[in-house]
Amino acid sequence: MSAPPIIIAGAGQAGSEAAAALREAGYDGPLVLAGAEPYAPYERPPLSKQFLASDADAGVEAVALRGADFYQKQGVELRLGAAVSRVERKRRSVLLSSGERLHYSKLILATGSRPRRLNVPGADHPDVLLLRSLDDAAQLRSRLAAAYLRVVVIGAGFIGLEVAAAARSAGHDVAVVEALDRVIARAVSAPVSQYLAELHRDRGVRILFERRVEAVAAYRGGALQAVRLAGGEVIPADLVVVGIGVTPDAALAEEAGLDVADGIVVDEYLRTSDPDIHAIGDCARFPSPHAEGAVRLESVQNAVDQARCVAEYLTRGAAQAAPYAAVPWFWTDQYTDKLQIAGITAGHDRVEIVGDPAEHSFSVYCFAGQHLLGVESVNRPIDHIRGRRQLAQLPARAARTPEIRAA
Repeated sequence: MSAPPIIIAGAGQAGSEAAAALREAGYDGPLVLAGAEPYAPYERPPLSKQFLASDADAGVEAVALRGADFYQKQGVELRLGAAVSRVERKRRSVLLSSGERLHYSKLILATGSRPRRLNVPGADHPDVLLLRSLDDAAQLRSRLAAAYLRVVVIGAGFIGLEVAAAARSAGHDVAVVEALDRVIARAVSAPVSQYLAELHRDRGVRILFERRVEAVAAYRGGALQAVRLAGGEVIPADLVVVGIGVTPDAALAEEAGLDVADGIVVDEYLRTSDPDIHAIGDCARFPSPHAEGAVRLESVQNAVDQARCVAEYLTRGAAQAAPYAAVPWFWTDQYTDKLQIAGITAGHDRVEIVGDPAEHSFSVYCFAGQHLLGVESVNRPIDHIRGRRQLAQLPARAARTPEIRAA
């Protein structure tokens, strides 16, 4: 009788990469990749970028992570439309949404994250959209194909600004509503926030800071009418896109009794409180030498590198595998500009700017005292690569960071 498979719960970027990395690392046992969606694993970053501007007939093949025959050739059993719905640790098994029970030798949770929903009256209107899945993106792309719309984007984070850029490029009237006092405030420095805000304003996007949505209003006939803000301000709207962040999908882990705290808590080898279960990607909260304490990161780089780390651990063991210590990096496309971030710049108290924002080419080096925390580069890819290399050579942040002053 063959050994139970390694089961990967979640068929997104992290899950697909884990399956590929296990085969590359030499694991030749049975392998099951189970996901909720009916599509083979696909990339999510293009959904708010190129996919919105692509041909209306473009489907999953336009964003597929791997060729259609990859999983069959690699002996990976794909269970699509059959998400893991329960983890039964004592039985070392999982229950799929299809009702099937599968036993596992090891389990990898790659359950990702879920978009936060707008919790105000009228937010359930069919013209109030979220953007997380392929179906979400296809629906939004179809709506943006209209001749003219008044689009209100709620949230000026990465996704919100990318959607705003796509909608404005398509010729629509666009307003962005943000609760904080600058764009992408939790992830980038003030100079980069200012640059991005001015970039959007120069393109005709209105950005309303320190505003909170009170309700979404519709006409009596049902068509969307407006977004009403706290204080009575009203913004006309034909379409609303909500981009107010995500929450880790940790329900499986929590119901199974694993440690959960803003994500599934893992150690430096990405092991949960059950040594036979790992967690990777958006759902995992892990110790990083590039942050103070544990962090949870939502990026392709993190998903890919954590998948490879787990594959190495499962095939080589802790004695030979390296703990997870990859330098975090991120990117976003805004119109024709590209912002690339290396490191985690939260807590910086000093910045140095190289290049010229007026020339659309500059980098912001973020420091805590004399210690480099990260580099934010706009249209300067060489600075980004150098920053990643430099950060990889630095000691752990806890060992190099003095007491942080308020930014």
